[in-house]
Amino acid sequence: MKIQLFLKGMLRGGIPFVIMSIIAYILYLQNSITDAKGTFYAALIAFIVGFATVIYDINQWSLTKKTVIHFLLMLLTIYPILLFSGWFPLQNITDALVIFGYFLVTGAILWSVLLFLAKKFNW
Repeated sequence: MKIQLFLKGMLRGGIPFVIMSIIAYILYLQNSITDAKGTFYAALIAFIVGFATVIYDINQWSLTKKTVIHFLLMLLTIYPILLFSGWFPLQNITDALVIFGYFLVTGAILWSVLLFLAKKFNW
């Protein structure tokens, strides 16, 4: 079971990571360093989010437990990427809190939409 979830996560996250990393490398070769860097950060985010979706395949866990674990995983991985990606100004703690607000709002919207879709289509 654990190995199957791991492999499923690697597929879900790995495919977009590889594709986007190739695009980032091509951008790098074209001297579009800023675009290459941004694309690579997006590839990392796609990998982590895709990999983390296997949490929702663990039938023994409640939706609350899945949500809390998913949130903590995103907080420990995606939030630091957002902080250091250069996509947002980061001069002080206020900037970090604004980025955290974006992180929370975006996460809540995406989680709500995907929960709605999952219930609507019986995923």
